[in-house]
Order: sequence, then C-alpha cells, then structure tokens
Amino acid sequence: MGSSDQTMLATVGHWVDGQEVPGTSGRLGDIFDPATGEIARQVAFATVDEASAAVAAASRALPQWAATPSVRRARVMFKFKELIERDFDALAELIVAEHGKIFSDAQGELTRGLEVVEFACGISQLLKGEYSDQVGTGIDAYAFRQPVGVCVGITPFNFPAMVPMWMFPVAIACGNSFVLKPSERDPSMANRLAALLKEAGLPDGVFNVVHGDKVAVDTLLTHPDVAAVSFVGSTPIARYVHDTASTHGKRVQALGGAKNHLVVMPDADLDQAVDALIGAAYGSAGERCMAISVAVAVGGVADALVGRVAERAQGIKVAPGMDRRAEMGPLVTRAHLEKVRGYVDLGVDEGAKLRVDGRGLKIAGNENGFFIGPCLFDEVKPGMRIYNEEIFGPVLSVVRAESFDEALALVNAHEFGNGCSIYTRDGDAAREFVSRVQIGMVGVNVPIPVPMAFHSFGGWKHSLFGDHHMHGPEGVRFYTRYKAVTTRWPTGIRAGAEFVMPTMK
Repeated sequence: MGSSDQTMLATVGHWVDGQEVPGTSGRLGDIFDPATGEIARQVAFATVDEASAAVAAASRALPQWAATPSVRRARVMFKFKELIERDFDALAELIVAEHGKIFSDAQGELTRGLEVVEFACGISQLLKGEYSDQVGTGIDAYAFRQPVGVCVGITPFNFPAMVPMWMFPVAIACGNSFVLKPSERDPSMANRLAALLKEAGLPDGVFNVVHGDKVAVDTLLTHPDVAAVSFVGSTPIARYVHDTASTHGKRVQALGGAKNHLVVMPDADLDQAVDALIGAAYGSAGERCMAISVAVAVGGVADALVGRVAERAQGIKVAPGMDRRAEMGPLVTRAHLEKVRGYVDLGVDEGAKLRVDGRGLKIAGNENGFFIGPCLFDEVKPGMRIYNEEIFGPVLSVVRAESFDEALALVNAHEFGNGCSIYTRDGDAAREFVSRVQIGMVGVNVPIPVPMAFHSFGGWKHSLFGDHHMHGPEGVRFYTRYKAVTTRWPTGIRAGAEFVMPTMK
C-alpha cells in the first residue's frame, strides 16, 4: 500500500451528503491498471469518524426520504436509468480501467445492473399492501411494508457496478438511505454512480460512499444507526459480516464463495457444453461468483469433452480489456495473480493432470500486466484443494463421474451451494437434478444461471449467510419491514339531516 510518489497521483475520496470529500486519515490504497501493472491512482481509507459521518448523513436524510411518496422515489430511479444509458460506454471503460475485464463484458455487467434499476422503477406496485374487511364484527385488518432505515452495502471487486446496483436501487426505492463500502481495488465506479444519483434528483445524504478497509467495515457493521447490511464476497468474510452485524442487531444478507459445477451428461449436445464451459469458466478471467470452475463429466463423455475444451482454451485471445479482439483480460492485482498461480502449482503437486497451462503467458507490450492464460485440469478428485477451494481465476477442473447419481452426490457434498448447471437432452434427468440438487441457482442447458432482476439471486449452504436472497422480491422483503394493523371504530350516533328548527329537548 502506498506509492513512492503519491503527490503525482489523483486520490479517490469519499462521497458524503451529496459531495465528494477528501480523506483525512493519511492512509491510502493503490488502484492499479491491471493491463499494465502500473499504479493509476489512489483511494483514501476512511477513519472511524469518516465512516460514522456517512452514517450520520444517511440518518439525517432518512425521515424525509422515507416519507416521500413511492411514485416520486420511482421517478428518481427512472432518471437514474436514463443517465446510466447516457454514459453507458464511459462507465464500461471505467470498469475496464480498474478491474481489467474486457469492454464487452463490462457492458454486460452494466446491463445486468440496469435490470435491477428497471425493477426498482416499479416500486409502487411492489410495495402495495393487503386489506381484509370484517375479520371480526366491525373489525378490519390491513398490512403494509415500511423502510428499515439506514442500509449498508459492502461489495466485491469483481463487479464494481453490478453488485452495488443489485443493492442500492431496491433499498433506496423502498425509502431507505444507503452507505456503500465498495472494494478498494476498483472504487471509482461507486463515486460515479453517486454523482449520477445526485443528477437524477436524489436528495443529498440518501446515498453515501465510504472507501477503506476493515476499519470502515467494522464501523459500519457495529454502528447503532445502521439497520441492515448487504454483503458479497468470500465465505470467511461473509460469515464474519453476518455474525458481527447480527450480534449488533442488524438485518443481514451475506453472500459468500462458490465452486459452481457444470454436469455434462453422455447425451448432452457436446458443442453446446463446450461453448458453455469456455465462456463460463474463462469469461472475466474466472473472477465471477457464478463462474463455472468444475466440469463433471459423466460416463464416456469425458475424453471428448476434455480434448475439445483444451483445444478451445488454448485459442482464447487474452489481451487488455479495451482491445476489441480480447476474449479474456488480466486479473485485478498482482497479489491475486500470484494467488491463482499458486493454486495451479498446488494442483500439479496434488496429482491432477494439467492439460492447459497458462502460467507462462506474456502479452507483448504489457509484460508487467496481471495476465495469466486459461488453465485446465483433468482427473481432479474431491479432497484436492483445487477442488475444495474457490480459486477465482481462469482455472477449470474436470472431475470424472460414472453415473448421474455420482455426479449429483459430488455437487451436493461440496460446502458451497451457489450455482450449478446440467447439460442433457433428457428431461427426466434434468427434472430430477433440479429437484434433488442442494444449490440456490440451477441452470438446465444454461451455463451461468443468474436470475433476472424480477427474481432473486442467492445460494445455499456456505454461499449465503442470512435468510434473504438479493434483489427481486426477496430484496424488497429484506429492505422493508412488515406492519400489520387491526382496526375497529366505536359505534356513534348517525344523525341524519334535520329540516326543523333546532330545539332543546
């Protein structure tokens, strides 16, 4: 952390109460250009007081925003959507600059985030309550949802736009205020989104951004004025976030790690299965929580599958993200690159067969960039660390299974339960798989089964801590509290119209 010539680098500050404010801690994190390996700018790390100031701003803005009619809150979301569309390519370029993913993938990330904004534009319909007449003699009952209060989002580096946009549009449209703590590796997008929300008419203080590390996170998790926390990241941190925030009385949804399996049955369309594995394993350099990192080859399909995936993987064009020919870009930091390389080394030591080795890849003109080529292991076994642990890089492991039941048991035995897929022409096998698999999101001949925004996103087992999945109907439930009201009015004397001179009786 830090630079030998900090005075020459721009610094990303926090966004509090409608404006960007510089950090005061003196602690800075480096933001890299992943394609070159150079430090592009720095980001201020918040103090306890700075993080608390963001919560205070959100608390001040909350009462008026919560009392704003839902249709007016929706109009802010409509305008925000328009502004995202206006600046679409520039925002995608910003994602490429700090994350490294290819430009078309960055555009896809923005599109999936926009889908949640579109969902939030219908908030008035989504917040309609219930009414029951005459539940008892002269008694009626109704129920409705109200905002929970100040909400916090803690988001990962791999989707600097999409994952925050899976949280704050729904939270804000429901009448809450929000504090976002994005990844310090690619933080600039958060401030850009904050500026667009302000331009869209969102009142100051409703949306705030705090940058930093554990100091900022712990402040937000324990602050008495925070009501709810949303998190996406690794399983150990998800568990920590859930336990810490829950202990301090917050509502929590904490999405953790993944080891997503794709089961290829002997009757599968092999061309489709290979296409699916190439895109889902190596897209975004494997830095996706929904990436396919394990292919389960059932029966005699394994040799043909491995051979064709190996051939295709070696032909993937790896280049800087703004190169329009690129199919895969660099990893986000050198530290992460070394971590992924270390897993490939480990897999070799564990006895798996490395069919495609991307460790020696060098990109002409970008020799210092954080690049690694696609890697493919065959004959991986449960118990190997490369099978058990989330690598979060372009490393695909092939596990061989003799039968459908063995493949299903492999998927269900893994500690993670985020997503999975099955490729088959057999409707009975697909239906049985969907019914019996212990996974939160399932694809049938679909490699990355991320639900549309009007459904909800989330895993099972150690991939989710908390009761609510993200965005969609579950998001509305998470960011609101249910209130039930029972009413009875005392019977009065119903006097009709009188046409005579009033007299005292």
